[in-house]
Amino acid sequence: MGVFQLWLISLVTIPFLCSLESVNGIGANWGTQSSHPLPPETVVRMLTDNGIQKVKLFDADYGALKALGKSGIEVMVGIPNDMLATMASSMKAAEKWVSKNVSDHINNNVNIRYVAVGNEPFLSTYNGTFLKTTLPALQNIQAALIKAGLGPKVKVTVPQNADVYESSTGVPSSGDFRTDIHDFMIQLTKFLNENGSPFTVNIYPFISLYIDSNFPVEYAFFDGNAAPVNDGGTTYTNMFDANYDTLVWALQKNGFTNMGIIVGEIGWPSDGDRNANNQLAQRFMQGFMSHIAGNKGTPLRTGPIDAYLFSLIDEDEKSIQPGNFERHWGVFSYDGQPKYALNLGMNNAGALIPANGVKYLQKKWCVMKDSARLDDPSIAQSVSYACALGDCTSLGYGTSCGDLDARGNVSYAFNSYYQKNDQADEACKFPNVSTITKEDPSKGTCQFNIMIVPYYGGANRSFQSIWSFLLGLVMFLLL
Repeated sequence: MGVFQLWLISLVTIPFLCSLESVNGIGANWGTQSSHPLPPETVVRMLTDNGIQKVKLFDADYGALKALGKSGIEVMVGIPNDMLATMASSMKAAEKWVSKNVSDHINNNVNIRYVAVGNEPFLSTYNGTFLKTTLPALQNIQAALIKAGLGPKVKVTVPQNADVYESSTGVPSSGDFRTDIHDFMIQLTKFLNENGSPFTVNIYPFISLYIDSNFPVEYAFFDGNAAPVNDGGTTYTNMFDANYDTLVWALQKNGFTNMGIIVGEIGWPSDGDRNANNQLAQRFMQGFMSHIAGNKGTPLRTGPIDAYLFSLIDEDEKSIQPGNFERHWGVFSYDGQPKYALNLGMNNAGALIPANGVKYLQKKWCVMKDSARLDDPSIAQSVSYACALGDCTSLGYGTSCGDLDARGNVSYAFNSYYQKNDQADEACKFPNVSTITKEDPSKGTCQFNIMIVPYYGGANRSFQSIWSFLLGLVMFLLL
């Protein structure tokens, strides 16, 4: 097995301003797994201010779709994996979903162009859970769109992880669909192609670096510093091009030569791992934007690349099972502030424009008492509790708060829980070891955040933080 093959398998199994040519409509993923989401109207304004012309949702959030009305932004709405079985088994359910989540919003001037049926349903770690429901769900949603008169305008697609294809020799020209799901992929891709729908794939060079300590760092970026890989005379100097063209080869070999491709997710996290920081994230994201500018395409397929950056805003309630970095993919932080300089080539500013009108809670923090001792028996228990219900993913080796001492780590945990619970006094009453301060404890690259004012835009969200706090209080009392 060649070195390039290892890199490819590794990939698929899982501050400067510059002049930039206009990109053909860059998109962004807008996730909503946040304890304190920005108001949808604020996010849409942020999208338009930054010239982002397309947005991909992971569900059909009513507030987000309502705010997108009349914006002109192209929208991809999503059907989560846990709904695939229902959509597959009931045409009536599919028609009802399309009516409520597509037709109604199009009638209110939301520019919905795609429905993403599932999200990476054939991921190898799912062990075939969604293999038998994805295509039937896709067929029913397509039929429902046609019945609603939306067939020509709204296309279906299935965002896939890059592990659905592989290379037997390690170079792109040997690309084909994964052996264990080959027949499923042919059936699904054939249906998409016959209906004029694109193949959507998520490509993550960062994951290669995360899971393989021997992965050559330079090959993840677009600077041309990596040792080139030769594939029958075609040279590759970055992992993105090689992976993208592996898919192109897989499609060609199975009779889908001219099928459109969407890069549904591509990005780099800024925290939560030694290779996740603002410097590397800025290097990758700016490199990618420069790489696709001018619509040069890849060695095998020239022309514009249709891509959605992952992601727009950090989400502090995402699962960290894949890694602590999962909560730090945004090019904007939780409060809509840019993390680093990034020129999308879509506005005159040449830089990211922050969210407007963001309101914060008071400038106060919950920290460890000066009089408290680290060997106090309640410290470990309190930190464990605070991190379980707060967000401590910025703590650890190589992270933005990796240089804090033990007392700093405790204070960070306490403050995370305190801010997430809207600075409620009861959220800083860890027994005899915590106190509220008005002196900012931030140090170096480690920011002790102040939470934004909660957005009460809907019934679910209006009580979200209250119920979260009450549940946490009960758990703490039990402990």
